[in-house]
Amino acid sequence: MVKRSRIVVFIMLVAAIFAMMGTTTSGILERIKLGLDLQGGFEVLYEVRTEDGKKVDAETLKSTVSALDRRINVLGVSEPNIQIEGKDRIRVQLAGVDDQSEARRILSTQAKLSFRDYNDKEMMTGADLKEGGASQTFLENKPVVEVTLKDANKFKEITQKISSMPEPTNVLAIWLDFEEGKDSIKKPETQDNMISAPSVREVFNQNTVLITGNFEIEEAKELANLLNAGALPVELKEIYSTSVGAKFGEQALEKTIIAGIIGIAIIYLFMIAYYRFPGFIATITLSIYIYLILLVFDWMNGVLTLPGVAALILGVGMAVDANIITYERIKDEIKIGRSIKSAFEAGNKHSLSTILDANLTTILAAGVLFYYGTSSVKGFATMLIISILMSFLTAVYGTRIFLGLWVKSGFLNKKTGWFGVKKSAIHDLADTQSTMDIPTRFDKFDFVKKRKIFYYFSIAVTIIGILFLILFKLNLGIDFSSGTRIEISSDKPLTIEQVKTELKELKIETDDIVLSGTKNEIAVARLKGVLDKNEIADLKKEMKKEFGQEPNVSTVSPTVGNELAKNALISVLIASVGIILYVTIRFEWRMALPAVIALLHDAFFIITLFSLLRLEVDLTFIAAVLTIVGYSINDTIVTFDRIRENMRLKRRIKEVSELEEIVNISIRQTFTRSVNTVLTVVITVIALLLFGSESIRNFSIALLIGLTCGAYSSIFIASQLWLDLKAKELKQKGTLKTYVEKKKTNDEAQV
Repeated sequence: MVKRSRIVVFIMLVAAIFAMMGTTTSGILERIKLGLDLQGGFEVLYEVRTEDGKKVDAETLKSTVSALDRRINVLGVSEPNIQIEGKDRIRVQLAGVDDQSEARRILSTQAKLSFRDYNDKEMMTGADLKEGGASQTFLENKPVVEVTLKDANKFKEITQKISSMPEPTNVLAIWLDFEEGKDSIKKPETQDNMISAPSVREVFNQNTVLITGNFEIEEAKELANLLNAGALPVELKEIYSTSVGAKFGEQALEKTIIAGIIGIAIIYLFMIAYYRFPGFIATITLSIYIYLILLVFDWMNGVLTLPGVAALILGVGMAVDANIITYERIKDEIKIGRSIKSAFEAGNKHSLSTILDANLTTILAAGVLFYYGTSSVKGFATMLIISILMSFLTAVYGTRIFLGLWVKSGFLNKKTGWFGVKKSAIHDLADTQSTMDIPTRFDKFDFVKKRKIFYYFSIAVTIIGILFLILFKLNLGIDFSSGTRIEISSDKPLTIEQVKTELKELKIETDDIVLSGTKNEIAVARLKGVLDKNEIADLKKEMKKEFGQEPNVSTVSPTVGNELAKNALISVLIASVGIILYVTIRFEWRMALPAVIALLHDAFFIITLFSLLRLEVDLTFIAAVLTIVGYSINDTIVTFDRIRENMRLKRRIKEVSELEEIVNISIRQTFTRSVNTVLTVVITVIALLLFGSESIRNFSIALLIGLTCGAYSSIFIASQLWLDLKAKELKQKGTLKTYVEKKKTNDEAQV
């Protein structure tokens, strides 16, 4: 009897959820903040130094952050991100700022006002100004800055002293950020920081001073605002910076969203075509999954970056994994003769631990990436962690609720075709003891017999990779080698000679120029030296004039480059150790060791290909490697989980051939899942590669290589290494007890 009420509940529940999503999604999207790589802007990491060389303390850092915040208010930038990092660093991110060069100059200018005599002796400082007492006004129709002093008598004494001096020494020079030992009124070539030097011919008994100069109105307003914001209590040295033009950011966002829509649409079609009705349920839960990710990100007040969008799209492929694991288990249970309801319950039960183990190991890698990552890489890790948590929630519980309503209604009874299972593939429950007895389409493949061939292949690839690395080394980006990276974009095709000539006019010389894009409309130039803020301002101005838009410019100091390289290595090591410990506790060390060997094999394979293809290795590459580390172990865990389950079906193992049979059967049973999971994630990666932004091209390539390699290593390396280690244990002990005693698998069966 079909209980139609459950189907009605399903329809009403789905309709209510999608109605809520439809009415709130636009608001969520409007509230989510976009990173500078999606709307333009710049990011800079400052090293804080005190003038007296003393150690920078927490109070100094806080006061510097406050001063920078006041400066940013002058710029009118909404929702800036200012963070203290470590013991002496401050990171500033300004998304959507119109004039990046001006913003950079205002941020780093100390704004230390000083009044000096002809001998450069300091007579007054900004400390003598009344708080908030600077304003822009006019003198003879020319813009000037009027400042109010705290003590009129002090100014009277100063002007009395200077007015008594002979011409031309009777001047009171006004400086902004005077540098001792370098700047002097007597040296015209050092007067860039001097605002004006008026002659003093009379005594002024007043508390207001007019600062004159060849100001434009905006310049006078800016100076007044800077003086009101207060001088920085320290010196700021740029050690890392990156900037993205607004137009470039908009294009990157548009391309990546298009790539995401295409990738997700193909996944939806694949799931429905292969898994039939459960695949349709998966499209519902995946849609809810995407909505929940955006909702949580909005609640967190997070900043969405380009790698973050990529992580969201990649997460869709990963979320499918949990559905595939569950659906494959349900199909297996149907094939041994269980009823739809019994197969649904057994499939969910057996798949839960597999999904949990796979997700926890991926979260471990993402957590390490978050802890050691910076800026957009940290954003990628955040989105990846949210994606994994939300995929577990929707794929496990969402699928159980929605599919369960249909299964328990009785509507799907005996409709095995709705699950993608042909009636000819279903066996009699009385003739089968477990899913091990069910033949698969891969029974002709002996994955164990030829394992040494795969060992030799992987060893050969590793040796060749080492030779490549010795000969060619890695094409390190400035993130690890330090220097300057200039990304020029044009509406017309570019040539290396054209870019080289334009840079040479700015006294920037490099032979490291690479063209990319469908029509060579993007050029990337790398320099060993680090451009300063003035050089970057000139570069942006000239490139915009020549090519129609500002270039993206990134600089990394040698100190930061070394730190990033060290942190990248530490990240991989910590993730590996953490995975070894987790798998040892949940499984055994003989599975943990092969799992880590397999993931290091995958990581090294990616590095080798990047060396061979001369692809640039940057921070997003490290993010891709750690993602693959998580995904590789995910794939391996699924295979190990099935091996462990099949081991439980035997009381004792006395022959190596029994171990070989278990490994072969386990791989055959999980092979479809491995292929389908990798396929769905590869679909999203290929979509990112073909239609996404050029900025994450290398990131996508690394993921594509790693995903393919991860499937290979879990089947042909990790499982086979476990077999060899287990075979040695068997030879030593003579017999092996399984993890638990074998249970009757047909106790739960209900026909």
